[in-house]
Amino acid sequence: MSGVRLLQSCDIAAAMELSREAGWNQTESDWRRILDLEPEGCFALDREGVLAGTTTAVCYGKEMAWIGMVLTRSEFRRRGFARQLMERALAFSRERGVTIVRLDATPMGRPLYASLGFEEECPIERWRRSGDNVDSRDGPAVTAYQPMPGLDREAFGCDRSRLLESLAEIEAASIPGLGYAMGRPGTRAAYFGPCVAGTPETARMLLEWFLERHRGESICWDLLPENHAAVALATEFGFVRDRSLIRMIRRERPHAASSGVNSALTYAIAGFEYG
Repeated sequence: MSGVRLLQSCDIAAAMELSREAGWNQTESDWRRILDLEPEGCFALDREGVLAGTTTAVCYGKEMAWIGMVLTRSEFRRRGFARQLMERALAFSRERGVTIVRLDATPMGRPLYASLGFEEECPIERWRRSGDNVDSRDGPAVTAYQPMPGLDREAFGCDRSRLLESLAEIEAASIPGLGYAMGRPGTRAAYFGPCVAGTPETARMLLEWFLERHRGESICWDLLPENHAAVALATEFGFVRDRSLIRMIRRERPHAASSGVNSALTYAIAGFEYG
């Protein structure tokens, strides 16, 4: 793991170069948010005077860690840098006593993750809608965001309140007792998610709230295709499937219990970097 170091705020501009090269949607604020949430879990590797790769690990207590931002500058690929960064992120997760590690794997990354002990769990998809779609529906009656820790824990499988507090400062709304949705800007499209809802109708109202606020904008939405109601809503509102990934899991202890995401309640994830 020679050369792996902690990612710093001064690296954000260079990290943005990596995410832009990969065609990802993250902004500088997204990188800064991860650094704020988990400053000891963000890693970098330098070569030839430039930032060559990154990986982050966000811990949700001791129940789960989420790996994200696994990026390598194109000219430095196939040198084992991603493996070095992943091994450091996994070591960090073990140091924190985390029992389960998850990530959302691209086809390019899947062989590496499998070699590190990750197993396939379920598919996950990115859906997109162009800015040409403009809805003419009336805005739904939603309220200012109110935390719903019980519902969110049932949906996500563990406590992610620190993440939600941070995301709620950007854009968020609730239907009290029934669900909530959030959104944030992206470099390529506005991002819808997370969205947790007890019924498809609740999810529909929250989606309409978000679309009303982003008329004429391109939007991306990451969802679990196991939630057929989410897929039906995405199709109805003009989204098309753009990318397919695989959610993967690694158990740090053999036979560790896996409290996974409740797909029936999860209409949009928080992002590939958060779960």
